[in-house]
Amino acid sequence: MDFSQHNRIHFSEKLKNETFDLLVIGGGITGCGIALDAALRGMKVALIEKHDFGWGTSSRSTKLIHGGLRYLKQLELKLVHDVGRERAVVYHNAMHVVIPEKMLLPIVHNGSLGKQTSSFGLWIYDMLAGVKNSERRKMLSKHETQMAEPLLDEKKLLGGGLYYEYRTDDARLVIELAKTAFRHGATLLNYCELKSFNKNEQGKIESVVATDHISKSSFEIKAKYIVNACGPWVDLLRKEDESLKGKRLQLTKGVHIVFPFEKLPLQQAAYFDVADGRMIFAIPRNGITYVGTTDTVYNQDIDKPIATKSDVAYLLKAINEMFPTIKLTQADVVSSWAGLRPLIYEDGKSASELSRKDEIIISNSGLISIAGGKLTGYRLMAKKIVDLVAKNIGKVEGRTFGNCSTKRQCLTGGNFSTPEEAARYLSELQNEANEVGFNKDEVETLFHKYGSESKQILLKAKFYFEGKTASDPMLLAELDYCIQNENIFTAADFFIRRTGSIFFNRVQTHFELEPISQKLTNEWNLNEAELQSMLNEIESEYAQAVSFN
Repeated sequence: MDFSQHNRIHFSEKLKNETFDLLVIGGGITGCGIALDAALRGMKVALIEKHDFGWGTSSRSTKLIHGGLRYLKQLELKLVHDVGRERAVVYHNAMHVVIPEKMLLPIVHNGSLGKQTSSFGLWIYDMLAGVKNSERRKMLSKHETQMAEPLLDEKKLLGGGLYYEYRTDDARLVIELAKTAFRHGATLLNYCELKSFNKNEQGKIESVVATDHISKSSFEIKAKYIVNACGPWVDLLRKEDESLKGKRLQLTKGVHIVFPFEKLPLQQAAYFDVADGRMIFAIPRNGITYVGTTDTVYNQDIDKPIATKSDVAYLLKAINEMFPTIKLTQADVVSSWAGLRPLIYEDGKSASELSRKDEIIISNSGLISIAGGKLTGYRLMAKKIVDLVAKNIGKVEGRTFGNCSTKRQCLTGGNFSTPEEAARYLSELQNEANEVGFNKDEVETLFHKYGSESKQILLKAKFYFEGKTASDPMLLAELDYCIQNENIFTAADFFIRRTGSIFFNRVQTHFELEPISQKLTNEWNLNEAELQSMLNEIESEYAQAVSFN
């Protein structure tokens, strides 16, 4: 059975009629990671998400699988050790969507990192993160650093360091987790929102009431254990559970802005400190360069974090000070995104000082909440939760489950044993595509979205190419694949969370909004009002990416 909205009724019926070992609330990186781990151990698992998979923080990060070099400043050595080593695990399991990225760390006059501090810090980073020899840090002279990135300010420059992180598409990583969990027996439903908890006389949760926002129906879901993996919404669920006491979240906002590559033509990714002591990334990717992130306390609408003029001004100032010849302005920004970090509140600490460690909170009702953490550490967070649930089920029922096996579980699209095998697949894909006129870069972009599933998309793209369609043949082929295999429902699902086009390919996206929305409307037999609603949503998102208040 396909992971498709065409099978939504079947998924809903399973949720209504079965009793699950584990129900996960929240379809971001943490929730989908938990669902996969539990499914692989043989648990009966369900997951519901009130929007689309990866709709929240998990599609609005810096899009890096990184170890958190800056956390060395705060002496969070265990955090750096754990998530640093996870980089290699995530890369091995999803080579198509996790890409090694050489990172330049400039050392400048009056910066927070001197030559010796930077060298020692990068060495410690390599040791803690277990970095392989070929990717260990290399310190550069002033001349070597200038050659590596000519846009740097020669007057301020002292030298630099080169080290490795891993670039990713966060939303694609989430959907690959969801697809893999589905293929191992998990039942996952997006656009399905938890509305209330049903408790027994002892105050323990026995089931939940959920609303399907597509069918407009409400129903009960029974589960032995319920995990609240709602990211920024964790405390709202705890409030519904009447257990919001003790530890609470402190949300902080992170904003990224996007420039055409010709406006910020970096030769490679850079990570540099700014006047307030924070660190900022500038990352070239597919014809654009994006910059981020900010880190400010957030107390407004959780569903609608936006980039403000002050956020943009902060990032522009940082970029223009580090690369003074480019003189960027707000008018040069072609897109943006803003996400929220669900951190644990600590009295007296600023947004940047708050720990990124994850925390598990168990209420008297049995609700298990998980908050904090980083994108890179999703698998370890999932392991903690599933270990806990497996132990509890074992005590109560005498059932046993296997150990966590996600360390060597390739995700959908990542069906490669080695980087060399992945490279061969890409080369074959490019040769096949070249025969019908698709360019090398276009095919490489396709591969880094869908990996070992790309050939079936290319075959469909050839069909559309030969049919001389008005829309882009590759985009139509991707849409067909996402309808059949990635549970999309709206144009926003497709353009934001499956392809990232709204951030990284806005010119083409503008012309495709209406035809893609129309195609989805036909696919789901929607009426004119529903088509207009879909168009309004994606056009609003498109406009919001360059509207700064």
